Amino acid sequence: MKHKLFEPYTIKNLTLKNRIVMSPMCMYSADDQDGHAQPFHLAHYESRAAGQVGLIFTEATAVLPEGRISHEDLGIWDDKHVEGLQEIVEGVRRHGAKAGIQLAHAGRKANLQDEIIAPSAKAFSDSMKIPTAMTKDDIQRTIKAFRSSAARAKEAGFDIIELHAAHGYLINQFLSPLTNKRKDEYGGSRENRYRFLKETIVAVMEEWDGPLFVRISGEEYHEEGNKMNDFIYFASEMKSQGVDFIDVSSGGVVPATIDPYPGYQVTFAEKIKQGAEIDTGAVGLITSGIQAEEILQNERADLIFLARTLLRNPYWPKQAADELGYELEGPRQYTRAW
Repeated sequence: MKHKLFEPYTIKNLTLKNRIVMSPMCMYSADDQDGHAQPFHLAHYESRAAGQVGLIFTEATAVLPEGRISHEDLGIWDDKHVEGLQEIVEGVRRHGAKAGIQLAHAGRKANLQDEIIAPSAKAFSDSMKIPTAMTKDDIQRTIKAFRSSAARAKEAGFDIIELHAAHGYLINQFLSPLTNKRKDEYGGSRENRYRFLKETIVAVMEEWDGPLFVRISGEEYHEEGNKMNDFIYFASEMKSQGVDFIDVSSGGVVPATIDPYPGYQVTFAEKIKQGAEIDTGAVGLITSGIQAEEILQNERADLIFLARTLLRNPYWPKQAADELGYELEGPRQYTRAW
């Protein structure tokens, strides 16, 4: 049997050794509150690479201090962050994996003591702070921060950059009519709501020529939110700009009740892949090798992103290989047990 989960995957100038990806997950462990990588981060990411995950993404890494989800998030807004991030990259690459970084800005979902900003002065919930509506200068400063962060990511040696445009964070807040109430050229029509992401992509690509991913929420769980035809439009626009890959998650834009089930987000990745004719990643309660193999064999997505599954088991690729009857080569240090 051909095992697609363990086939190499080439995108642009980069080849991953398999189709297994560690999804970005916040660790809230930059305990100096200045966004620097700690010993925990080095162990956390390298252990998944040793477990034979093909691509390891860092958590959402903030491009500005006010763009952090929490005071304990990793940052890339300062040149001083590069050294720690470079150590993460080196640890990941030691085991034949590739390293990706997710560049992010939390917008109104920043849980910080300082002032926070968003497209519109509309809080996420009653318990969260009301953000300050961004001026044109704020917008340009933030786009410039994404560009500078892309340059630092390149200096740190990352193989892939992903822009976080999902889960109700800043870029997602511009994209969604639920959160973007602006009356200028950055609000209103979906073309205008896309403008912030469009300009961010242009800025990032001035510094970055490697594979560029974008994570989006392919369902907003609200009748007045974006629909699938909107997401296909956004994905098509991104493809025309040179974005290589869409990582498809869902939710987080506004408070909502979601009833998850195994593979509940896969259909979003499948529809965007077909509608925009761009490669996609599936994420969300994918827990077995058989499930992952089905998604890939039926061409519903091109990469499998794993989150909590890899928190429970850094060696999930070995588990999946055993399920599928595939002989996966492991680290030489673990040969006796592999």
